[in-house]
Amino acid sequence: MMTTIILDFQKYFIFIFLCFFSLLCYTLFFRKPKDFPLPPSPPSLPIIGHLHIFLSVPIHRSFHKLSSKYGSVLYLRIFNCPIVLVSSASVAYEIFRAHDVNISSRGFPPTEASLFAGSFSFISAPNGDYWKFMKKVIVTNLLGPQALKRSQSVRADELDRFYNNLFEKAVKKETVEIFEEAMKLTNDSICKLIMGRCCPEEKGVVERVKGLVTELDVLSKTVLLENLLPSWVQKLVLSLFKKKMEVLSNSFNELLEKTLVEHERKQGKHHHGKDLMDVLLAACGDENAAYKITRNHIKSFCVDLLFAGTTTPAIPIEWILAEIIKSPKTLERLRGELDSVVGTKRLIQETDLPNLPYLQAVVKEGLRLHPPEPIFERFSQEGFKVGGFYVPEKTSLMVNAYAVMRDPNYWVDPDEFKPERFLEEEERKEQALKYIAFGSGRRGCPGENLSHIFIGTAIGVMVQGFEWRFKEEKVNMEETIVGLSLTMAHPLKLTPIARTPNPLILNLKSRGL
Repeated sequence: MMTTIILDFQKYFIFIFLCFFSLLCYTLFFRKPKDFPLPPSPPSLPIIGHLHIFLSVPIHRSFHKLSSKYGSVLYLRIFNCPIVLVSSASVAYEIFRAHDVNISSRGFPPTEASLFAGSFSFISAPNGDYWKFMKKVIVTNLLGPQALKRSQSVRADELDRFYNNLFEKAVKKETVEIFEEAMKLTNDSICKLIMGRCCPEEKGVVERVKGLVTELDVLSKTVLLENLLPSWVQKLVLSLFKKKMEVLSNSFNELLEKTLVEHERKQGKHHHGKDLMDVLLAACGDENAAYKITRNHIKSFCVDLLFAGTTTPAIPIEWILAEIIKSPKTLERLRGELDSVVGTKRLIQETDLPNLPYLQAVVKEGLRLHPPEPIFERFSQEGFKVGGFYVPEKTSLMVNAYAVMRDPNYWVDPDEFKPERFLEEEERKEQALKYIAFGSGRRGCPGENLSHIFIGTAIGVMVQGFEWRFKEEKVNMEETIVGLSLTMAHPLKLTPIARTPNPLILNLKSRGL
């Protein structure tokens, strides 16, 4: 009996000793020094942590409220998964200046079989050989300065179609839903830029892509949230949306496979230049390529481009026109600039944009107040210090662009629409990354220049060509989140009134023709 008690005591002693030793080792070797504390953490719920905050709508405002109360760098968690939230221009500057390489990934793709955010995706790919290869392809053939110059005539045709459609609505005195018109412009343009000669409207390809992109936008928040969850919860969430994601992915797969087959059938025939799909198919068949891509890589890449290239510029067009209508002085000054530089006989083209500084300022101010995606995510490969706090390795980093671009420490009257702020030669405040409408760093949106072209020309056309009437007493600027996108809760519906009796004409020289 006594022997048994002694043996049990020894076991308990050894167990307690091991626990104490483990704690000592953790304290000495693993726990972060007192100079590197974790960021402050708001009160959380048992087990789920701060999950309820991520489910709140609109999430960017919930985050903004938290940061105003607890600080510009916060430590959150969903179950046991760590997340650091950044809401300050100075901290954003510090992160992207000193730690850009470390955070140049977006975590691990949660939907392996999906063409969107799956194992073949460019958007969710780690910062490795595949991502670098595809980044070079897209810059060289679609988004770089020379590529944009080569594809200028495609956008000019779509802009002319956009204007003529609005002109017809004006003649018929029909009400226009601005976002739908903007979405059609960007969707048609991106489809033509990617699929080129194999994207005729009579086949219904463009409209089908538009519908699929809209569905994908709604699912995008689920994909992001799933990526922040522990693996066992990921499987549960994925099971709830797996069927819908599979249907959407299969629809894209079917559409893109037909387009690829059509390209392959026409390869070698005489046609005007190569589109992006031609380039991707050539890379797929090149045994000496820097990275060997497959047919699934091409399809997933195109899904990423269609999704980002359609919604990213379309959403701000609606917001910016709403801000212009709310501000008669802005409208008067902008219209005066357009009439002075472009004239009243021809239609604005993208080559006019460098000569329209106030239009550019209006676009930038609209994007500052209403970024298309108010929050973007990165993923730390290694631990690092920022803002006096320690960010552990393998931590999701979320930057609240909405809060950063309304940071009162770096913006005068941050909630006011004042395009003039971008015309003033202000002294740059040190150590601040305050304008991040398209993200920042090497994983910032590579299509920023193209988006500015879409937004600038669309706003230019609508201000140059039309007066706008609306039934309500004032524009309702209430926000809502659709997927990850910051949209107007009440779609902007206006009636265009043409400023000229006859349609404005295209200047072929401005198109480079």
